[in-house]
Amino acid sequence: MNPDVTESASLASALAVFRGTVLCRRFANVLTLAGPAADSADDELILSFIARDFPSLPEALTAPVVVALDEHRYRIVSLARDWVIEATSLHVHRDIGNTFYHAIPPRPAPLAKRFFWRLVLALAGSRAGKRLLLTLRRR
Repeated sequence: MNPDVTESASLASALAVFRGTVLCRRFANVLTLAGPAADSADDELILSFIARDFPSLPEALTAPVVVALDEHRYRIVSLARDWVIEATSLHVHRDIGNTFYHAIPPRPAPLAKRFFWRLVLALAGSRAGKRLLLTLRRR
């Protein structure tokens, strides 16, 4: 890895900074990088590059940093090496579901509703119960 490249890919100018292992997936004209965000313990970053052609990337990268070189060129800097991608667009998504549910825990279902659904599922598990549920549904 070129030390000049990592210095130019400083955290201040980076579009996305990952930590740990990041998966690389290709679908037709889309390259997706998905992995844990470096600035949060719970969030996951998902980057989707749209382009006609991509350089050959491995299935997984270690702690990559993505830097915008200009409007349509991006550099992916990993511990092993770096790649330049010319893309028509880049979509950056941050999955904050874990952070959200830590801040606002789900409300427990009321006891009557839990009992009702247990009963319905138990009935649906037998032939006689299914017939009874279908009969009740037709009314």
